[in-house]
Amino acid sequence: MKAPIIASLIVTGLASSVSAQAASIYAGESRAAAVCSQCHGIRGTSADAPFPQLAGRDAVYLESALKKYRDKTRKSDIMNNIAGSLSDQDIANVAAYYARIKP
Repeated sequence: MKAPIIASLIVTGLASSVSAQAASIYAGESRAAAVCSQCHGIRGTSADAPFPQLAGRDAVYLESALKKYRDKTRKSDIMNNIAGSLSDQDIANVAAYYARIKP
């Protein structure tokens, strides 16, 4: 009797984690639209030379770069200020969003 209950809890937990991951992508899209889109474009495919394209970049790289900008160990007057307003969760969400966009 305990095995079906445990199996049910495991399946429910897996479904919740998939749902939470999808939610972070949507949260990242919303945050990116508010914070990143003016320079990097709505879909992260900026055509302007001074602003790098973010679409399709590796999520780990994006998280690392944003945290370095936020902590001011990577210097950029614009990015240090923008990233300074982002929490760890914001950074993870934005990175997940841009990593899933095709360049």
